[in-house]
Amino acid sequence: MILPIIAYGDPVLRKECKTITAEYPNLSELIANMYETMYDAYGVGLAAPQIGLPIRLFVIDTTPFAEDEDLTEEEQSQLKDFKRVFINAKILEETGDEWAFNEGCLSIPEVREDVFRKPKIKLEYQDEGFKTHVEEFEGLVARVIQHEYDHIDGILFTDKLSTLKKRLIKSRLNNISKGNISVDYKMRFPAMKKKR
Repeated sequence: MILPIIAYGDPVLRKECKTITAEYPNLSELIANMYETMYDAYGVGLAAPQIGLPIRLFVIDTTPFAEDEDLTEEEQSQLKDFKRVFINAKILEETGDEWAFNEGCLSIPEVREDVFRKPKIKLEYQDEGFKTHVEEFEGLVARVIQHEYDHIDGILFTDKLSTLKKRLIKSRLNNISKGNISVDYKMRFPAMKKKR
């Protein structure tokens, strides 16, 4: 089922999310709905707060990035078929020299800005079977994970911008929170509290 994506300005996007257990109700159905919602909006990642749930869960599928011809073959193969569920994730380490990449967010449509992040992360997380993993990720996969991980900590990519950039996009963010924007996927706007 395709769920409405919560727009910028909703308090749920600012909550530090809670850990969950294997007893979380209808978890496999929720994960399936999150993937369906993400694909419908042409996203590569979606975190639970973006559908109104303040829990430490996000899904990623970087396959669309693999079609970028500007990437090396190695980068393309790393992104191709990288599909993963992350539950109760915890970044243990971020290393390397920060690099910029133009990021966007399904909760903040039509706003894209360069964000600096470290290229390599070490992550502890549980999969949908609640098996614990500790893995290292790098490049675009690491970046997508960092972006979604920020969501479960109540952080948005716009928080990482300079004061000047924040001022320049302020009116666009206000329009999003008021629902004064046209998107081709289902959204819920805080000022309107209704589905689109």
